[in-house]
Amino acid sequence: VIMDKYQEQPHLLDLHLEWMLNLLLEVIRSEKSPPALVHLGFKFLYIISKVRGHKVFLQLFPHEVCDVQPVLDLLCLQDPKDHETWETRYMLLLWLSMTCLIPFDLSRLDGHLVAEPGHSRVPVMDRILAVAKSYLIVSDKARDAAAVLVSKFVVRPDVKQKRLADFLDWSLSSMSAASGLTMETALLLDGMLQSLAQLFKHGKREDFLQYAPAVQQCLEHCRLADSEQTTLRKLGVKLVQRLGLTFLKPRVARWRYQRGSRSLAANLSQSAQPGGAGAESPAPTEEEDYDIPEEIENVIEQLLVGLKDKDTVVRWSAAKGIGRVTGRLPKELADEVVGSVLECFSFQETDSAWHGGCLALAELGRRGLLLPSRLTDVVPVILRALTYDEKRGACSVGSNVRDAACYVCWAFARAYEPEELLPFVSKIACALVIAAVFDRDVNCRRAASAAFQENVGRQGTFPHGIDILTAADYFSVGNRTNCYLTISVYVARFPEYTQPMIDHLVAMKINHWDGAIRELATKALHNLTPCAPEYMATTVLPKLLPMATGMDLHSRHGAILACAEITHALSELAAASDRKATDFLLADSVEGLRDIHQKIFDRQQYRGFGGELMRPAVCALIEKMSLSKMPYRNKLVISGWQWLIDDSLRSLHLFSSGARQSIKEAAVSALAALCQEYYQPTPGAADPTMQEELVSRYTTELQNPEVLTRCGCALALGALPRFMLQHKLQQVLQGLQKACRISDRDVSFAEARRDALRAISQVSATVGVSMQGSPDSVLCAANVPEIYSALLDCMGDYTTDSRGDVGAWVREAAMTSLMEVTFLLVRSDPGLLSPDICSRMLCSLVQQAAEKIDRYRAHAGSVFLRILHCQDPPVPHIPHREELLSIFPSDGAETLNWNAPSQAFPHVTQLLRLPAYQYRTLLGLCVSVGGLTESTVRYSAQSLFDHLKGIQQDNGEMVHFGDTLLQIFRDNLHNDRVSIPLLKMLDQMLANGCFDIFTTVENHRFCVELLALCKDEIKKSKDIQKLRSSISVFCGLIQFPGDVRKKVLFQLMLLLCHPFPVVRKTTASQVYEMLLTYDDVIDLAVLDDVMALLSDINWESDLATVRTHRNQLCDLLGIQKPTVVTKVMVSELSLRRAHIPVPQTSE
Repeated sequence: VIMDKYQEQPHLLDLHLEWMLNLLLEVIRSEKSPPALVHLGFKFLYIISKVRGHKVFLQLFPHEVCDVQPVLDLLCLQDPKDHETWETRYMLLLWLSMTCLIPFDLSRLDGHLVAEPGHSRVPVMDRILAVAKSYLIVSDKARDAAAVLVSKFVVRPDVKQKRLADFLDWSLSSMSAASGLTMETALLLDGMLQSLAQLFKHGKREDFLQYAPAVQQCLEHCRLADSEQTTLRKLGVKLVQRLGLTFLKPRVARWRYQRGSRSLAANLSQSAQPGGAGAESPAPTEEEDYDIPEEIENVIEQLLVGLKDKDTVVRWSAAKGIGRVTGRLPKELADEVVGSVLECFSFQETDSAWHGGCLALAELGRRGLLLPSRLTDVVPVILRALTYDEKRGACSVGSNVRDAACYVCWAFARAYEPEELLPFVSKIACALVIAAVFDRDVNCRRAASAAFQENVGRQGTFPHGIDILTAADYFSVGNRTNCYLTISVYVARFPEYTQPMIDHLVAMKINHWDGAIRELATKALHNLTPCAPEYMATTVLPKLLPMATGMDLHSRHGAILACAEITHALSELAAASDRKATDFLLADSVEGLRDIHQKIFDRQQYRGFGGELMRPAVCALIEKMSLSKMPYRNKLVISGWQWLIDDSLRSLHLFSSGARQSIKEAAVSALAALCQEYYQPTPGAADPTMQEELVSRYTTELQNPEVLTRCGCALALGALPRFMLQHKLQQVLQGLQKACRISDRDVSFAEARRDALRAISQVSATVGVSMQGSPDSVLCAANVPEIYSALLDCMGDYTTDSRGDVGAWVREAAMTSLMEVTFLLVRSDPGLLSPDICSRMLCSLVQQAAEKIDRYRAHAGSVFLRILHCQDPPVPHIPHREELLSIFPSDGAETLNWNAPSQAFPHVTQLLRLPAYQYRTLLGLCVSVGGLTESTVRYSAQSLFDHLKGIQQDNGEMVHFGDTLLQIFRDNLHNDRVSIPLLKMLDQMLANGCFDIFTTVENHRFCVELLALCKDEIKKSKDIQKLRSSISVFCGLIQFPGDVRKKVLFQLMLLLCHPFPVVRKTTASQVYEMLLTYDDVIDLAVLDDVMALLSDINWESDLATVRTHRNQLCDLLGIQKPTVVTKVMVSELSLRRAHIPVPQTSE
């Protein structure tokens, strides 16, 4: 774990590697170390090697002559099949690869070997080679270390002379013999390819040149390019490029482009001299003598195929191979390679080919092999790659291509002098800015930002580079919304980037497959309109209008939204200069915007899946046209728009669940703007026909059998402007209040009740408050009580269905609406708030703040504290205001986390001391203490018990608390939501001795009434959970003395013969534990017999047997045996009329 922290900067370990290695080797070399400790030491060595890299760590191993034999012997003792100790074998192979570098002939070591009787002596060279071969085909990581060992051992002069040809022959024979797609074949090829690639990398060209054609021929026979194994294809490409480098003489191409010095100090010194530092032009020399073998063509062809591989690691390896091989070719052939790479950028090619082509161009440019004369061909290709995005099904591919294109731009910034890139600066800068701001993927935006920064720093010719980098740095472009809506506006202030950014949004983003990108693009166009209003009005908008009625769904959706946003932005600019939006727009554009809805309607494009995108888009268009005050008043299009809004709200249930919310919100927003602009003939006065039609339609639809239609119409009423509600307020409020009530027909319509509550709050805020006003136009004394009654009634909505506690949505909306209406009244006329309303509101909020669901408890607590601490002006008639402020001081209100039970309940239980809040607080706590969530139960119960400890010795307080508890029980009899948690809470309270003060009085009223309520609650109940909880309560009540104890025991005896076996078993178990706890309940003389009966009898057996044993218990306990009662059948009526007794057959 400690070493993993150094993964990103492993060089920090360099100062400590030596002492760590020596410490571990000391343990490993010690003869006293057991094998397990040795293996552990090697495991630690592997961890260090993994973090720092074996190439660096390897150099620190001791590599003297005396180390060869011990390391080799220890390695030979290892079991290659032991999967627990692979780290040991891996590190020993690496260590051996260092020790075999000793500058002495290995045959000298053989003189010290003494052959055992009957065995021939094996030279050290052969032993090492045999070990390496054996580990090249294993399945663990030791295979990689064996390849390293081969690459260092076989290239030794003595080994090379004797064993190189044999080893290569063995490797090629093994590869040729490998057939099929088995795991063994893949492992064998992996080991062979690794070792060959390492050999051709580290060996001398003159030693391996004669073997290269044979290796190449064997590779072609293996057909690795067709393999499904990514690793094999990568190793094949790696070996091919090493073969290519072997075929070609190592040289630095004199024709390559060189940019100054790579040393910063040298660059600075040259820039200080007259003339500065420029590109070093190669001196005119005679063409070098290149000897290009025929095999090179095959090598380059395989590398070009590798550029199109489906896996990135293979493409990356091929790109590096292209760069290395091209550097050894003459200028003409290198240019042909560049041309072949450029063929990857055809739109007939896959995204993999584009990605590989970008990587290859970056490598060529980085190495100076892409001459400036080729930039005219390369730059346009890279600009296309920066926007490459191909749709595949429900998503797209191309992010890797765009990321690689940014890498090319980054590499070009380092490779070329500014004057070489100067003709392309404008296009590259715009493309990188567009990618950094508008790309969908964060890695591409950050890559473009980094490439732009590199170009600004090294080229110095990018316009406004420093200013743009300040706004669009690596971290700023991480947030996509910020990029589209904020950074884009800043960048567009510079005229060089304005039009390209707008054109890119119109051409590439408003028709994007991702709806979120389309919406962001249209909002960005709105924000960019002030930068180029004339271009938007005369060029962009006419281009968008045909797309808005085109056949492609995504283009149509984005174009409609873009038209709406641009028109609205132009209207805002016009309004700022006291002009009309039509002053900016062309006449054809005004007509085109008007006709969009009708064309879509005529083509029936509001139906089906496409309609789910078209409806919210056209509703957004309606809203923006209305806000823009377009000259469509009294035109036929207005009725068409109204139809769309009404039909969308009425048909919400026909759309998919994901689209409903957006359609509903868009339609409601469109209705508000449409009414404000086109249904107001004179300021403040509504069109009476439309007012009557809309209000009547929406209030009637509030009783629609479709819940979503109710939701839409409720929100539509809430969105109506004030003049539309004048003289219709009573009708609207009555309709909404009716929609809030629960009836048998619509009990599960929780969403409709929620939206009706929101609408009540919105309507109230719209019409305003006036004490003496008309109840049909404003909030006044006549309608405020009705509003509060509806809101407070909904605070008790605990409807549940298959989705869970859906009533919580209603309660949450009711709390929010109560707060908003209260603040509205307080600011306007506090006299409309009566003490009764304030008391009921605060008590309801307190109950919700004490309940079990964290989210709604937090919301209730937040609303409660906002009302309590409101000072502008304060809310009147709050009961116990001073005590509440001491419990919830204003300075601690923001830090109190209501979501955390550990913080919320200690504050909530303090409200039990306040008489006005005790009932509601205790009612909420019942549900929490008797709940299921462990943390809620623990902290709520602990807080309640802490409160009871404070009043436990005060008889008056305890009696008052007990009466409140009993009243809650009475009010919620047979209400399982409260009664079952209440029984669980009573069990905990009785077990914790909370009512010990009542046990000093015989037949205390609390105990008697609680027993009666429990009996009534479980009467005829078949709820196992309720019955079990009641058994626990009965056992807790046994602690109260007097006749009530006999009655409790009688109830328990009844439950011992309950029809449900599980209830009988639970009762026997609980009674047994009760008698152990309360040893004064029965006579000690019979205690053992009673305990034996309870524990030995199988209480789950048949009722007749159980009843016999139960009656024995009754005799021992001295209580009356329960009598058997018969159910009266209809056929027995004649017997009763004849005064013949009916036999009793069951309890």
